Amino acid sequence: MSITATYEIKRTDAVATVADKIALELTVGTWTELPHLEQEQLQTYRGEVVSTTHTDTTSRFTIRYPLHNVSPDFSSILTTTFGKLSLDDSIRLIDLTLPETLAPHFKGAKFGVDGIRDLLGVHDRPLVMSIFKGVIGRDLAFLEQQLRDQFAGGIDIVKDDEILYDNPLTPSLERARVGADVIQAHFEATGKRVLYAITLSGPVFGLRDQALRLIEAGATALLFNVYTYGLDALRELANDPDIRVPILAHPAFAGALTGSISHSLLLGKLPRLAGADLTLFPSPYGSLATPRDEAFAIRDLSTEPHWSKPILPVPSAGIHPGLVADIIRDFGTDVVINAGGGIHGHPDGAAAGARAFRQAITHVLGQTEGQTDELDTALKAWAPR
Repeated sequence: MSITATYEIKRTDAVATVADKIALELTVGTWTELPHLEQEQLQTYRGEVVSTTHTDTTSRFTIRYPLHNVSPDFSSILTTTFGKLSLDDSIRLIDLTLPETLAPHFKGAKFGVDGIRDLLGVHDRPLVMSIFKGVIGRDLAFLEQQLRDQFAGGIDIVKDDEILYDNPLTPSLERARVGADVIQAHFEATGKRVLYAITLSGPVFGLRDQALRLIEAGATALLFNVYTYGLDALRELANDPDIRVPILAHPAFAGALTGSISHSLLLGKLPRLAGADLTLFPSPYGSLATPRDEAFAIRDLSTEPHWSKPILPVPSAGIHPGLVADIIRDFGTDVVINAGGGIHGHPDGAAAGARAFRQAITHVLGQTEGQTDELDTALKAWAPR
């Protein structure tokens, strides 16, 4: 059994030579300088080039790494396949494929698409998520009102802004308690379930204990900045049977890596393997846009058949109600439409902003001919100028 990794370089007719050198250096090292007997002994540890391809501007090659070269964790696998090679800015890691024998070590999401839909009782439309914006320096009363307004407008999931770590004005545990009260009151008033994802933060060796404290205090989901803490940290949290809430993987800091690793691997396949239930990434529509082909590859890698559960893609940044038709066209209905300014910036407030998104979804899906006042206002506010 083996792990395969695909790389991309500037187009060259010498791609086979380049690939063979890398396969050697990332496994057994200075092969040709070893005595013949040692070469034979190390043969089963040597990387093997299995394919090379070209486009007009690039060359790609795939290397097979023996499974016994690694231990079953992201640290070992990424170090083996791209460790020192990542320092060469002329080479990009495009894809990484693990054999199914590693499935017990990379179980993936607890909830995934179906599990989250079951929690919310929503199965026939895209989900809608909103973001706390402008909460730095605000108190718990402000946060509570924001939650009430967004849920009242029909939001399914509210998440913390990724920069909202534990802080004196809105401590994480207090946010969990306030969120639990608001969610319960919303359920009693409407019969609808919603989620509030609180940023999980703190020293890395205390993350599990902090997650359990947040859940005990009422947290219904966790937001995790996976690339500031690490994929193996996410994997440990997702594998823990006592952490029984969905985990949203946020791409903070991932931009430091996208020059060397494809968006689709970094924000699609790896978070899914690590156990995220939802993966956030820059949409192909906004100012921080992910290239369209990469964004659609994230979509596909999040939901394609695999031993792990499919997870929800969350294209984010620059999303407003006028983009709902594009999102549904490009991502289907197993998607989370995530907005910050597109909700809070509505001329009539956050609740109206939330209703505008719900009205846009029902309009696109043809589910109702109901009121569209908030949507009409939003479309005027965000009309191209």
